[in-house]
Amino acid sequence: MSALVLPVFSCSLDPRSKSRELAVTSVALLREAGHHTELVDLAATGLPTFDNDRVFDTALFARLHETIRAADGIVLSFPIYNWAPGATVKWLIESTGATGDGEHTAAWFDKVVTFVCAAGLPHSYMATTSIGQSLMADFKCIINPYVGYVSGRDWVDDQLSDDRGYRLEKTLRVHVELAQLLRARSYSSDWEV
Repeated sequence: MSALVLPVFSCSLDPRSKSRELAVTSVALLREAGHHTELVDLAATGLPTFDNDRVFDTALFARLHETIRAADGIVLSFPIYNWAPGATVKWLIESTGATGDGEHTAAWFDKVVTFVCAAGLPHSYMATTSIGQSLMADFKCIINPYVGYVSGRDWVDDQLSDDRGYRLEKTLRVHVELAQLLRARSYSSDWEV
């Protein structure tokens, strides 16, 4: 089994972010399994406003686009606010997913995508549904059916509960397996309906 390229994106701007903690843990678990991974912390990048214009000329856009394009799979770690993914993860997808104008090509086509989420309560575990559907329909992404969903109740003395720790590990094992299986896919997608 050869090593996969599996970056983890921390999509929270909160300096005390629990989803960032989950991202850091995800990186450690993927590295322990022998894969090439990096933490891309969007809070440290100085995100420009997504304007569907000048954002494409920034060095940040070029780096994020290439990181996603070259990956075998992507882990998106983000907070859930108001029953939906936080705005920063949407910014990442919108900017690196812009396509169809003949000039910019989306980085997301055919990627295996896994969600790792931090929420206040356990009730909004379905919040990833719309973003998953969008990634599948627009970019033919394969969405991991396992989500590393952690609510505020799942932390014990700033550590994940055993149950949620196991779930995060399993979610990442499935991420790796899907990426390995799909690495040899015979097709490639483009902007198509």
